[in-house]
Amino acid sequence: MVAASSGSMKSLTIQILTGRWFMFFASLLIMSAAGATYMFSLYSGDIKRTLGYDQTTLNLLSFFKDLGANVGVLAGLINEVTPPWFILIIGAILNFFGYFMIWLAVTKRIPKPQVWHMCLYICIGANSQSFANTGSLVTCVKNFPESRGVVLGILKGYVGLSGAIITQLYHAFYGEDTKSLILMIGWLPAAISFAFLRTIRNMKVVRQKDELKVFYNFLYISLGLATFLMAAIIADKLSGFTRSEFGGSAAVVIILLLLPVLIVILEEKKLWTDKQVALNDPAPINIVTERPNLASSEVKDDGEKSTEVESVKTASCWTTMFSPPERGDDYTILQALFSVDMLILFLATICGVGGTLTAIDNLGQIGGSLGYPQRSVSTFVSLVSIWNYFGRVVSGVVSEIFLIKYKFPRPLVLTLILLLSCAGHLLIAFNVPGGLYVASVIIGFCFGAQWPLLFAIISEIFGLKYYSTLYNFGSVASPIGSYLLNVRVAGYLYDKEAEKQNNALGIRRSDGQDLSCTGTTCFKLSFIIITAVTLFGVLVSMILVIRTRKFYKSDIYKKFREKALATEMEMAGAAPSRLVAEDKENDNANGKVLGKGG
Repeated sequence: MVAASSGSMKSLTIQILTGRWFMFFASLLIMSAAGATYMFSLYSGDIKRTLGYDQTTLNLLSFFKDLGANVGVLAGLINEVTPPWFILIIGAILNFFGYFMIWLAVTKRIPKPQVWHMCLYICIGANSQSFANTGSLVTCVKNFPESRGVVLGILKGYVGLSGAIITQLYHAFYGEDTKSLILMIGWLPAAISFAFLRTIRNMKVVRQKDELKVFYNFLYISLGLATFLMAAIIADKLSGFTRSEFGGSAAVVIILLLLPVLIVILEEKKLWTDKQVALNDPAPINIVTERPNLASSEVKDDGEKSTEVESVKTASCWTTMFSPPERGDDYTILQALFSVDMLILFLATICGVGGTLTAIDNLGQIGGSLGYPQRSVSTFVSLVSIWNYFGRVVSGVVSEIFLIKYKFPRPLVLTLILLLSCAGHLLIAFNVPGGLYVASVIIGFCFGAQWPLLFAIISEIFGLKYYSTLYNFGSVASPIGSYLLNVRVAGYLYDKEAEKQNNALGIRRSDGQDLSCTGTTCFKLSFIIITAVTLFGVLVSMILVIRTRKFYKSDIYKKFREKALATEMEMAGAAPSRLVAEDKENDNANGKVLGKGG
């Protein structure tokens, strides 16, 4: 009896630790520390002062940060031929090396590096984010294909919250020492990735009837976490937290981060119980072994695929790159990259993400030029982080609900988000009193909302076969937009205005001295230009809405349901075989015992 109970507990533990839901929980924790790139404005002032950079140089550094964070094509290609744990190892190593070198430079533990050295360090450190995303997020989308919008929304939501999460932890551990924040950004994400190397993996998809409801439970906990962080920010703003109060706040944050494991245990226990009932039920089981007659869009299993490959000569990818399949089928990488839909989506993302990212990266300088105190800059970063989360969750979950119930196309949601972001840009451009607080909310929400929509649209239009590569290609639009709008527009115009102010005051800037600007004019023209570019992105996005309207009116998840049904039937057919084998073993064992007794 005790042995049976011990065996059942061991079996249940294995079910929990190897199940899809624990893998999703592990991905949540990895994502909750994977958004360090959004905290640049917290420590950029240290870099500027310590190394004596002007705004253009600082924005160049910011560009390489965005370049590293979003150019993950290499991570995608490696993921096509290696397991996810290998991707996570590479990401952890890159993360620690890049930010550790920046920390050494800012704390003057090494000689002052050249600008290109700093650009390389931050690019390497930020590039680890693409490996974390590819290793965990892409794997989750493949393991939950029918709930991809919700999966993307929740996981990307935790990325958005990571800035506020790490801010709470760093205040608890290091107080106001922003240089130590750089070190924390280096070791914390790497440690979490190493902890879950064997947990993140591709699994066979099995349909679960209440799958969406389970994700809603994860969502409710994440909403509680976001609400607590918002309350902590407001309380800190009104009264100012001591270090011990930040310690209490950080403890609550850690508890809320670990709370989803209860959902994992409950769900995996249900699945384990159902499996035990199916294995031990002595009642005869009638199983239909015929495969359903699936449409031409059916995804065949590996055996059928190999047979087809042997009998039919596959055309070269170079000859078919301009002959794409129907939307929703699996495009090759070249077919997707050279398609008009990808070009339109890419251009709209450059306009939308580029503008919002410029505002986020320059929050410290915007706040300083408009006369906000340093404590408010920390508030802006936390507001952006939390509303970044809300944007990601709302766009992922709501767009999924609207798509399933009303066939409301995701590209139209993207268009509306781009239009809303223009309001945030205009609040900064015209320095509305207290407007930077509202602008932080709007821009954080819109920046976050664009990512789940972008990645969901890519998976829906171009298929999941090469999703890890196409996912990372879509992200490349971000550094391009950042370079054009952040470095070439905002940084250039800021320095030009700063030099004009210095000349008017008769101040000459010495080598190694930072260049600062004060007043509304520092960023006014920049954000008027950014608003115009974003409106152009709205028009481009509307073209994609028109092109894909028929596709989104159809049942885009039909083939995934059919594939999951085929998997269920295979598993159901295997269960009686296991039961027969177990019965034979039991009969043999009983026979041996009787023989000894006689």
